[in-house]
Amino acid sequence: MTTLLMPKATAVWLVDNTSLSFDQIADFCRLHPLEVKAIADGEAAQGIRGLDPVTGGQLSREEIEKAEADENHRLKVLDPKVRVPEAKRKGPRYTPLSKRQDRPNAILWLVRNHPELKDAQISRLVGTTKSTIEQVRGRGHWNSANLQPLDPVTLGLCSQIDLDLEVGRASKTRGDVAPPTDTLLPASITERITPEQRDDEEDRQLDASKVFAKLSSLKRKPEDDEDE
Repeated sequence: MTTLLMPKATAVWLVDNTSLSFDQIADFCRLHPLEVKAIADGEAAQGIRGLDPVTGGQLSREEIEKAEADENHRLKVLDPKVRVPEAKRKGPRYTPLSKRQDRPNAILWLVRNHPELKDAQISRLVGTTKSTIEQVRGRGHWNSANLQPLDPVTLGLCSQIDLDLEVGRASKTRGDVAPPTDTLLPASITERITPEQRDDEEDRQLDASKVFAKLSSLKRKPEDDEDE
């Protein structure tokens, strides 16, 4: 079904330039009859300039005359002379010819560094097919001996944002949790040291000082003997 462009502006023009009924204009412009009446009374769409649907190719003069002669006739939007191509279905990302030879290297990098990614996600990132991904993953690719893992972002096959998005989705699906890293203990834990533990630490420090003192005394004895 063809959609009418700028329905309110079209309704303003039809009110001012035709004898069509409010119901006919409302039906054609997908408006409420009371809204069309308000436009005719100057209570609505005061700042909107009328749009001629005949000049715009959305309505014919013959169609208007037929509707003016018959109140039961309903106006129909004309088919556009130029068809806008429909949006392409979502599929693998288009890859320039100059970069297609790098796709196997990018696939190898993704398989090794992000094993959580599904084949469909890799396909979206680098614009390849599942069969190629399976060949690279299973070392069955014709050029497997020469493949080198290369970051697809560096190669320009995808953006870092897209890669992070796909990795995040894969991690949520698998429920992966990042391993804890070695960090300093918080103060809430370190402050829980008991007096006994502190005494033990002080004893260790005293024992260490005794050992050093003993070593110092042993060094002094040979020196005293030499003086004698």
